[in-house]
Amino acid sequence: MDYRRFFGQAIDRLKTERRYRVFADLERDAARFPLATWHSDGGVSAPRDVVIWCSNDYLGMGRHPSVIDAMSSAAQRYGAGAGGTRNISGTNHPLVQLEAELADLHGKEGALAFTSGWVSNLAAISTIAELLPNCLIISDALNHNSMIEGVRRSGCEKQIFRHNDMAHLEELLIAAGPERAKLIVFESLYSMDGDIAPVGEVAALAKRYGAMTYVDEVHAVGLYGPRGGGICERDGVMSQIDVIEGTLAKGFGTLGGYIAADEIIIDAVRSYAPSFIFTTALPPAVAAAAGAAVRQLKASSEERDLHQRQVAQTKSALEAAGIPVMPNPSHIVPVFVGDAELCKTASDILLERHGIYIQPINYPTVARGTERLRITPTPYHTDVHISELVAALQDVWRRLGLPFGAMPESTGNVIVGPFPGYKAVAAE
Repeated sequence: MDYRRFFGQAIDRLKTERRYRVFADLERDAARFPLATWHSDGGVSAPRDVVIWCSNDYLGMGRHPSVIDAMSSAAQRYGAGAGGTRNISGTNHPLVQLEAELADLHGKEGALAFTSGWVSNLAAISTIAELLPNCLIISDALNHNSMIEGVRRSGCEKQIFRHNDMAHLEELLIAAGPERAKLIVFESLYSMDGDIAPVGEVAALAKRYGAMTYVDEVHAVGLYGPRGGGICERDGVMSQIDVIEGTLAKGFGTLGGYIAADEIIIDAVRSYAPSFIFTTALPPAVAAAAGAAVRQLKASSEERDLHQRQVAQTKSALEAAGIPVMPNPSHIVPVFVGDAELCKTASDILLERHGIYIQPINYPTVARGTERLRITPTPYHTDVHISELVAALQDVWRRLGLPFGAMPESTGNVIVGPFPGYKAVAAE
């Protein structure tokens, strides 16, 4: 049997559907971020400087001097690796310190660190739901893949509520009945549309109908709240949420994921989750760097303030130029294209002609027909960078014949309202 043929056919399907992804060979420059060196053509052409406009290192903490110093010092002291799983090799001390910082950040009794935010969602959701008798998981329709996989892994019954629709969530809670264990899983900030969940309303419904709450703050920790605790801190409801999940790889600029909750919940996940038990721990250098980033953003709002300023500047400049920014209240700047091939072509022109790197966002990350360029300003993007971005996007829009004009409101990967040249589609 020609096994290779099946893999080739699978790749061909992606290429036919214009969903095949090509990774840009980039070297981030810590001293000059958001600049990076682009190695194109497999090294045939000379490397070029490009400006990264789609990094999830939202605050540029990956280049912060205290973070880099903590990582290099810990690597010199402890070595490069963790040495194994925590069950076999014990827990390195920087990891203990990091978990204490995270518990304090969210006002919880404990925290547990994982190798990524994807793993933390998979492990925590599945384990918590499995340990609850006859648990019903009630999940937002636009939850991240990692949350969906956690729900699947649990083997529990699930029901989906319409995105950020509190009336629908309440209907499902009522139908489940007061005696059944219920776990509501949702995100605080949805990273493709940039919309924000009404976390206080979810918490109130959970309390009224006897449900647990699990919120993914991955795209909000570090960025919102007086100490960077996320949307829940900003809205004053951290104490009302049972489990807060976050990442160390975005606002904190390093690597890893975590949950924060009551100590008994943390202990249960630590003791039962296979993807925690059998996975090598975060290395001490990574844990030390993450801890430094958390401490910095607890004490300083300067990074958040400048970030919000540059986000507002970027949105305002793009909208004034007629670039169709999908409106939202967060730091995400999605620019609507509405076609997979045009989205990829736009990205290619930006990189090759203008030295601007923005990865196209296509299905299955977003629904077909809602393809977009997802722009993420940082505190290190200057006003000059913003002006160059606007001019480049105007050039791309003219070259591809894309329509200029204000974008109607968007919600849940559905474009609401008339927008000439585009067709609204429902989320898949």
